[in-house]
Amino acid sequence: MNLLILGFGYSASAFALEARELFSSITVTARSPEKVARLRAEGWDALPFDGENATPDLEAAIARATHILVSAPPGDRGDPALRVLRASFAASPALKRLIYLSTVGVYGDHEGQWVDEESPLKPVSLRSRQRVEAEQGWQAFAREKRCDLGIFRLSGIYGPGRSAIDNLRAGTARRIIKPGQVFNRIHVADIAGALVAASRHEGGLGIFNLTDLEPAPPQDVVEFAATLLGMPVPPDIPFEDAQLSEMGRSFYGENKRVANGLIRSALRYRFRCPTYREGLQACL
Repeated sequence: MNLLILGFGYSASAFALEARELFSSITVTARSPEKVARLRAEGWDALPFDGENATPDLEAAIARATHILVSAPPGDRGDPALRVLRASFAASPALKRLIYLSTVGVYGDHEGQWVDEESPLKPVSLRSRQRVEAEQGWQAFAREKRCDLGIFRLSGIYGPGRSAIDNLRAGTARRIIKPGQVFNRIHVADIAGALVAASRHEGGLGIFNLTDLEPAPPQDVVEFAATLLGMPVPPDIPFEDAQLSEMGRSFYGENKRVANGLIRSALRYRFRCPTYREGLQACL
């Protein structure tokens, strides 16, 4: 099996490291020449893809790929891989499985209630509406190509270097209190593990929520991280008094509890970090 990863960021790189023994070859892409050069120096078979043009080397990688992971986000002009590479995907003789990384933001606001993969999509932000359009585009392509498609809706990603522990050490952690507000999270190790399970899966995939088992108030996560570090717990900041960016405030406009039962039953995936407690301990 040969893997092509479009968009080699934090989550995709964790998956690639864990999947090295599963695939005969792994090819990755990055937008900038500088990142391509750095990845090659690290030993990756890296190719440039700027979202506008496909090089002959990228066309060859698509033709031999049995599995393609799309991690790059859509933009104002839609999904760059679908827009630029669709014909190459359609012509590929080897392609068997597509995996698309989406977001639980497609569900929008459900006033703190539980949602699962059958819940209605009510995206609020522009970035979430773009994700819904991208999901629909990949679903249409997979039907035409008759290849398997797995859509993984990720919640808030954290892990080494990107957690409440790092924010506390940097002095940037805040406990913003909005009564009833919860967020959903996923440790990067579980993203990698679940995607490996999906790559190994012999049956068809589908849509899966990739989120841990305990949606929780954000202030509880910061408090637990401070306790682990033996640091003072940051003071409460009422949401009304918090000076948030427009994007930061938009996150608090969506409140839902995302269920993950399907990925545990269909893929039999067992979470390594079932809650933020195990996840932060792993980071530490």
